[in-house]
Amino acid sequence: MVKKIKILWVDDEIEMLKAHLIYLKEKGFDVETATNGQDALEMIESDFYDLVFLDENMPGLSGLQTLTRIKEIRPEWPVVMITKSEEENIMEEAIGRKIADYLIKPVNPTQILLSIKKNIDKRRLITETTTSTYQSEFGQISLKINDSFTFEDWVDVYKKLTYWELELEEGEGTMDEVLLMQKSEANHAFTKFVKKNYLDWIGGEDNSPLMSHRLMKSKILPLLDTGEKVVYIVIDNFRYDQWEVLKRDMADDYITEDESIYCSILPTATQYARNALFSGLMPSQIKDMFPQYWLDEDEEGGKNQFEGQLIETFFKRYRKSYSHAYRKINDNETGKRMLDQLPELLNNDLVAIVFNFVDMLSHARTEVKMIKELAANEAAYRSLTRSWYSHSVLKDLLLKLKNENVKVVITTDHGTIRVQNPIKVIGDKNISLNLRYKQGKNLKYNAKEVFVVKDPDKAMLPKPNLSTSFIFATYTDFFAYPNNYNYYVSYYKDTFQHGGISLEEMLIPFMVLKART
Repeated sequence: MVKKIKILWVDDEIEMLKAHLIYLKEKGFDVETATNGQDALEMIESDFYDLVFLDENMPGLSGLQTLTRIKEIRPEWPVVMITKSEEENIMEEAIGRKIADYLIKPVNPTQILLSIKKNIDKRRLITETTTSTYQSEFGQISLKINDSFTFEDWVDVYKKLTYWELELEEGEGTMDEVLLMQKSEANHAFTKFVKKNYLDWIGGEDNSPLMSHRLMKSKILPLLDTGEKVVYIVIDNFRYDQWEVLKRDMADDYITEDESIYCSILPTATQYARNALFSGLMPSQIKDMFPQYWLDEDEEGGKNQFEGQLIETFFKRYRKSYSHAYRKINDNETGKRMLDQLPELLNNDLVAIVFNFVDMLSHARTEVKMIKELAANEAAYRSLTRSWYSHSVLKDLLLKLKNENVKVVITTDHGTIRVQNPIKVIGDKNISLNLRYKQGKNLKYNAKEVFVVKDPDKAMLPKPNLSTSFIFATYTDFFAYPNNYNYYVSYYKDTFQHGGISLEEMLIPFMVLKART
């Protein structure tokens, strides 16, 4: 049995609205009435209503006064204000008190019905419409997956899948499984594409996509060369879908001048991708040219502790004398100190700032049960990222930069994927620890399950030993050791990891923002 929608209509001239009340009852709604604010409040305290229609101009308690009291008693209830007045200040005050809708008298039955559907039936209508539209596009996306032969094709596929993931999130989840299957299909095909082309991309620039080690030269240097000051914000471990969510929160303050997707190098891990991002070099080039700024996997110490120095090497290679500053933000205290130093920092041509929160969130989700429950799925993970941004130093920084004559760039070093399927790997005690790639000697694995780089030189990766090779996990796979296998699998399954090959890890956002004036 479908529950009847219950409506309270408050108006001191309720007798004149009989035609509207009859119309709504014929449509199946349960409508009760009150002729003044005080009676309405007593009814609200003792009963439940899905929606309240409230006249603004009533004797005794006015509509706005009644609205204030309703929001104190039932803040979650939608209230539709109805008024004869078109005065802007009344509209603004009503909207400021979080009304659900605003109608001007005389209202007709169609307006009333539309307002009810918009506020009560919205989720069902969105679900039905979105589901229907996605179903009609499902076949086109599948064809596009099968016909994607260039990097640009895959960017288009990933954007479409992300768009529908965010759209379907607004509904009841009836098509979630279908979308997951289509994303899995896309990742399988994308993996084949990467296996076929990756080493050629590294070997030459002509037909290769924009990649980590070319970003400074292709995107940052042209801005500086035109005389712009640049604040270069790198959010570690940040995905395209997360950007699409945060972009909406930034829209009041910034417009996007340049928005694109570039390709992370392999491994899609901070040690490799972010060092390449700042230096403009591939990892093996960094090790050969600046060994003091590179630590191998088996060496102790932070693997990204020389990023400021790597920016300096980039400018020197291109004979640029641009001044620069570098900051890494791991917590609010460090962030607040950076904000205090901002006037001094902005004396430089380039200010590079790394925010580590999203990466820390990803790791915490693996290690802390409460965080894993808070970010139980992709939608919750995006929501948690958005919540962080709303109260973050990054948001404070962007608000401050609005008033500065600078170009704001936001990007990342790599994305992340939620892993599901364990695959076995065996190596010696020096094998790297990452779950999505392994570097080491005498690795044993199923070659059909991985992307193998037996000669790291071809991928421009460091080779601590002559027999060192790399293997990369694909799809939603992750590497597990045979020893204590069941415990290892149960601990890491359904966690967010990075380092391997997937749309989510490799296709990552780059944006240039301009402050709204």
